[in-house]
Amino acid sequence: MIEPIGYKLNPNKLKKAPQSILPYVVGAFYYTEDFEYFDVIKPYLDIPEKPKTLEEISQEFDEKIDKQVEDVEYKFAQLKYYQEYQFSKKITKIIEDIEYAKEHGQFPVRLTVGDLYCSNVGMSSTVDWSTEFRIGTDEVGYWDIKPNIKVYLKKKPNRVVRYFTKLLLDFTWKDV
Repeated sequence: MIEPIGYKLNPNKLKKAPQSILPYVVGAFYYTEDFEYFDVIKPYLDIPEKPKTLEEISQEFDEKIDKQVEDVEYKFAQLKYYQEYQFSKKITKIIEDIEYAKEHGQFPVRLTVGDLYCSNVGMSSTVDWSTEFRIGTDEVGYWDIKPNIKVYLKKKPNRVVRYFTKLLLDFTWKDV
């Protein structure tokens, strides 16, 4: 509030006002609370908010801190539960392996293929997995795509195609 005059009319708020407000605001830019139609034009005035007291600010800050502490405690409780569960699973698996070793004289053999883990497979050698795509029976060669894919073709690509395919995609051409 401007002390001697009153509250200032806000032109941006007034742009959105209906035309029925116009007769109440014509002729003045500042309005006091004792104006007859003050309640009608109040939404279109710049009325500053009452500043918060130090107690209110302190209380809001304490509430925010308490909420963050609760969130962190909850997340730590979740993490603790998850870690205890994982630890329990691993200990159980170790105990099962020890019991197997006592019974059979050796620990169980495990096979891993890449990131895939296959437990208790009864073979000790590794298996070579590969995928082949064939068009017919009269192929002249194949693209060797790392790590284990072969694509057979009936026609050999020209030298430029082979060079740039090797350079850009790391596909190697091999004749049959």
